[in-house]
Amino acid sequence: MKIASVLLCGLFAFAMGASAQLANVHSVYLLPMSGGLDQHLANRMTNAGLFQVVTDPKKADAVFTDSVGTVLEAKLAELYPEPPAPKPQPAAAKKGEGAKEEEEAKEEAPAEAKQLPPPVSSFSKGKGTIFLVDRRSRNVLWSTYVHPKNTLAAEMDRTAGEIVGRLQRVLRGK
Repeated sequence: MKIASVLLCGLFAFAMGASAQLANVHSVYLLPMSGGLDQHLANRMTNAGLFQVVTDPKKADAVFTDSVGTVLEAKLAELYPEPPAPKPQPAAAKKGEGAKEEEEAKEEAPAEAKQLPPPVSSFSKGKGTIFLVDRRSRNVLWSTYVHPKNTLAAEMDRTAGEIVGRLQRVLRGK
């Protein structure tokens, strides 16, 4: 009995934490999704007043996508590039040739690090899984699975309605 109550309290705390994170999301950008689901989600969210759907990704707090992993990371890097690193101040003139070689080695290290292969991920298009990803932290704030029976417009709209309904329940704390 004690174990069940501890697990229930933990689940409640987790749900409250998830809805608290979602409370900070006011505007969303939708990445293209299979079957045009992004268009139906934009329609349903706008009609429900759930989030402000934006067409400029830079105005979004979070991003809806149907995939995570290296493909998403590459798309986020394209949409939200890292600000350029500040150029190092020229160091005072160093004595000796060894200091010059050491400085050149330090400059080359970041270039080598950029050429590492992307990490391998088992995530890909989930065919029914939708993720809401924070654009700054790149953490998944919320996800759900609703598999459409087909890609007809009526089915995509029904699926979008189910997704928005689930999200509304989480935001209300139910």
